[in-house]
Amino acid sequence: MANDKTHRYRTQVLWTGNLGQGTASYRAYERSHEIVVEGKPPISGSSDPAFRGDKTKYNPEELLVASISACHMLWYLHLCAEASIVVTHYLDQAVGTMLETEDGGGCFAEVVLKPVVTIAPGSDKKQAEKLHEQAHHFCFVANSMNFPVLCEPSIQTDTAL
Repeated sequence: MANDKTHRYRTQVLWTGNLGQGTASYRAYERSHEIVVEGKPPISGSSDPAFRGDKTKYNPEELLVASISACHMLWYLHLCAEASIVVTHYLDQAVGTMLETEDGGGCFAEVVLKPVVTIAPGSDKKQAEKLHEQAHHFCFVANSMNFPVLCEPSIQTDTAL
């Protein structure tokens, strides 16, 4: 039997914002929802506050940017481990830019990843920087986007070790 390289991801999105009138009007309902994956804690979601959403809950746009960032990070850490580059800290302050159109639709124009990576003394700093390009090449999520995903990494050496 051949090795199946197809992966499926099942999620449930349950709207929890019915205030009693359903969608009788634009202002009659909340945008609240729960994202559920079997066996995992639910994620409370809403729309962006600009679209009558709850600012205390994650919105789809934030989750998209976080998905790209997390996928890049996981590939990067994997590649560093293979290259004997010891990463001691990783923080990405990713920024996604979405453009709203006149008709109320919109799309992302770009996502910029800004990872600050700390490596152990003795790890190859130039190689650590280059591995971001390779991570970008392998990132499943970034490769699925129809807009540019840019990466502006910063590599520093851990002085606490």
